[in-house]
Amino acid sequence: MSAMPLLLVHPGTHGVAMYAQDMAAAVRAAHPAIRIVSPDGLDAEGGRTPVHVHFTDRLWGGSPEEAAAAFAALAASRPVSVTLHDVPQASDGERNLPRRRAAYASVAGAARGVVVNSEHERALLVEEGVWSGPVVSIPLPVALLSDLQRMPPDRSVGVLGFFYPGKGHDEAARAAAAAGIPRMTVLGRASDGHAEELEAFVRGAGALGVEVEVTGWLEDAEIARRGRAVSVPVIAHRHVSASGSLASWISWGRRPVAVRNRYMDEMAALRPGTLRTVDEPGLAVAVREAFEQPDSTWHDLTRLPMAWPEAADAYVRWWDGLDA
Repeated sequence: MSAMPLLLVHPGTHGVAMYAQDMAAAVRAAHPAIRIVSPDGLDAEGGRTPVHVHFTDRLWGGSPEEAAAAFAALAASRPVSVTLHDVPQASDGERNLPRRRAAYASVAGAARGVVVNSEHERALLVEEGVWSGPVVSIPLPVALLSDLQRMPPDRSVGVLGFFYPGKGHDEAARAAAAAGIPRMTVLGRASDGHAEELEAFVRGAGALGVEVEVTGWLEDAEIARRGRAVSVPVIAHRHVSASGSLASWISWGRRPVAVRNRYMDEMAALRPGTLRTVDEPGLAVAVREAFEQPDSTWHDLTRLPMAWPEAADAYVRWWDGLDA
């Protein structure tokens, strides 16, 4: 076996940071000799031991350029492999897309190996002119809760995760209004810098006749409880890289209604029966049907492909082959 890397994880509650923390813990559960290090602790690690990181520009810097420069500085000091998150795509907009393309191209070019979390993202890298070199896809893992007891439905449409434009809240609110469901639950808080937009969204939904509850940040047990209580889980975001929200819904036993796209089709094939995909024009009808048929919003599976131990093993096999 070649040298296993240090696992660099950022502290805090950013979604990618939390995923990196969880993945590092899963890897160490099977391979305790592999060490975890924070960005601040990396300087104390002597030599040129390889390191694996999880990269999204918003976690690594205040701008795509700053994030790419931070990664380049690390890659100049030691071999670095990377998992790319939030892969650049058209929904980034005319201003941000070229900057994010350039940043991700710089990161992929400086890395000793590149991972993404879906075949969809692997295709995006090529389609957006970011990277056409070797890439491995390791899907986001899902672990079912040990307690999948159903909660009494709260008669709301639920959207999970940080609020930001394009996350699908507008689409879900319009679908709820058209379906005659006057309540919506936003499970989470505004992403940094988007608090005013969240307030505007709540006002806009109210004008449609949909009352919105924003839960704010919730601990794992409470968000799982609330996620099991919403009547209809909905995923409708336009900016789709890989969806931690989908993984969470599935882990809680839920079968969300999801607007169809290449990523959702891929996940439906990976874990059959765990989501209902619909074209966007049919979202309101599907939401109403799910509201009237609560059993359809649960998948009732007890075993799923690609759990955390499987994903951890996939990483270890990949690292082992990087120097082969």
